[in-house]
Amino acid sequence: MSTEADRPAPTRPAPTRPAPTRPAPTRRARARKRRGRAFGFAFAGVVGVLLVAGLAGAAASTAQGPRVTEAQVDPAAAVASSGSRLIVTTTQALAEVQPEQVVITPATPFAVDTSGRSVGIRFAHPLWDETKYTVEISGVRGLGGGPETTITQTFRTGKESFYLLQRGDEEDTIFRTDLSGDEAIPVFRHAHIEDYRATSSHLVVSVRDGEGTDPMDGTTQLLVTDLDGDDQRVLPLPGKGAVTNLQSADRGELIGYTFTDATISADGGRESMLFTASLKDPDAEPQPVEVEGADNRVVRWRFVPETDRLLFVGFDGALWLTDRTGSDAATLGTAVTLDGVAGSTAIVDRADGLLAVDLADGTEEPLPAPDSDYGQLRSVVPVPGGGTVRLYAELDDNGIPGASIVAFVADDGASSVVSRVPVTDAVIRTCVSPNGRYVATSVAPDIIDNPYDRYLLPLPERVETHIAEIATGDEVVALSAFDSSWCRVPPQ
Repeated sequence: MSTEADRPAPTRPAPTRPAPTRPAPTRRARARKRRGRAFGFAFAGVVGVLLVAGLAGAAASTAQGPRVTEAQVDPAAAVASSGSRLIVTTTQALAEVQPEQVVITPATPFAVDTSGRSVGIRFAHPLWDETKYTVEISGVRGLGGGPETTITQTFRTGKESFYLLQRGDEEDTIFRTDLSGDEAIPVFRHAHIEDYRATSSHLVVSVRDGEGTDPMDGTTQLLVTDLDGDDQRVLPLPGKGAVTNLQSADRGELIGYTFTDATISADGGRESMLFTASLKDPDAEPQPVEVEGADNRVVRWRFVPETDRLLFVGFDGALWLTDRTGSDAATLGTAVTLDGVAGSTAIVDRADGLLAVDLADGTEEPLPAPDSDYGQLRSVVPVPGGGTVRLYAELDDNGIPGASIVAFVADDGASSVVSRVPVTDAVIRTCVSPNGRYVATSVAPDIIDNPYDRYLLPLPERVETHIAEIATGDEVVALSAFDSSWCRVPPQ
């Protein structure tokens, strides 16, 4: 029998709490909720519309073929130098464009490349000035397929401009001018300018200070400025001496010259040694061009266009093709002199006459004979794009030289007279514009009464530059100055 003590104590049930009740939503909260749902539906709708529109646009673009969105070309640079480009950007990544798909009017050599949505046309030669060019690219197709389209772009090139040197009684001046001659601007003055060259970014000027009665007196300096004649600095030289045959390369702000020590004796001294220097480094020392086993005294030399290689004729008559260091050199036989280089072809005067030498493989062939007899050949200048400008001396019945004839001779021998200079005047030299459109003829009028000045590079005191269009023979302008920046070398 259990007792009360054995019974378990009664337990009190835990108090229960009423479940919390969520307050009824207010009118504002219900409105926010409705707006949220509406925004979500609207956003989804907009995304859908944009997606559909984008797909439709892409489909339409693909259906229409590539379309031009941008075209870039520098009309001034296209006239000044080779290698300028027309870049056309389209709406689609493009399949590779082949050269046969491109037609340029007027015709000019070119190369074509395709990258992504762009196609580039690189002009191999400078273009004619103030000329409308049309570039037509047919059969252009997107990388993913679709219909073909034809792209046509036109542009007009800028004016031709160049530099000239004028020697004076008190000072010499380098001018920049156009073909009118009315807007000549003096950009550099000095008491004694021997020569100068223009690169794409600089003027390099050979000057002499402290000149006495002997033209070898004084100190030669190479001064470098920008193309406006500002920011002048002095370029280091191999020593004290004379700089001659100053030239500049087509690319890389590279110059070269021959150097002769001020004092040469039986014990030694550098004579007509070839040096190069980069204008990109203002403190760079000039680098000698020395070919092992060669006579490195230079008679004539040239930069090979579009490269940093050099071609020179040594005192021993050997013709060498080399790099700047002289370590990668090849001999190309012998030569009396070197008239010029265009592309990979050099005009070389050998003992048996003038020849065109291919610098790529060393092969050679005679120059094309003109279809007319102009007299005695004096010099030959290659023309960019083909043909040569040749200077002749007319011969009378007794073989005596008379007037000078400047003629253009095409690669097939077809020829025409560009200008005729009377026997009373002397032709100093001819130079061709970079775009091959004009020839500049330096003329010393009344040569009998036109004495030479006292410079290391002596010239008649009065020299004019006559510029004529090669195709027509029409004279464009005559200027009282010489040494056009079109010329690759000094008067020789």
